Amino acid sequence: MGSKVAGSVVSRRLASAAVGLLLVLGGALTACEYTYDDGGRADSSPTDTSGSNVVLPPDPALEQTVTGEALKEWAKAALPESQGQSFYSSSGFLNSGESRTEQTVQLPGGTYAVTLACRGTRRVSFAVSVGETDLVDLTLGCANARVSVVQLEKDAILAITVGARSDANFAYRVSRL
Repeated sequence: MGSKVAGSVVSRRLASAAVGLLLVLGGALTACEYTYDDGGRADSSPTDTSGSNVVLPPDPALEQTVTGEALKEWAKAALPESQGQSFYSSSGFLNSGESRTEQTVQLPGGTYAVTLACRGTRRVSFAVSVGETDLVDLTLGCANARVSVVQLEKDAILAITVGARSDANFAYRVSRL
């Protein structure tokens, strides 16, 4: 009898943990109550989901391109502060079908984070290279940011090419890790 009660407690705890995981992943089950064959209930203590990783739809305002101070503010918000030393950053506006290549300052050999972001209705392509060697080749859906880590064996200048099929804003930062 004692092992049946202990097993029931373990089953309830496992079920409660599974429900908690579903709440974090799904977010849509918060109004459900679960009962068990033995008449028990999951813990009725309130669940704090404020720290969970719920994926929200992109902000519709990020589908509109901006210029001037609004572009600077967006770039600052889209490229969160890096923990390493920032060596180069840029942001701008691309017309439909436009492509632009920029070069960083000379970077000492080491490991770098290249943070890329865009805003607009479509996607922006980013290519990061050293000479003929491609380090990053990425098409990013706008209203997103992506961090790519690159290793430079020796001092180098990165070429960063940004292109878009429709009007878009872009921003990127190269920081040493």
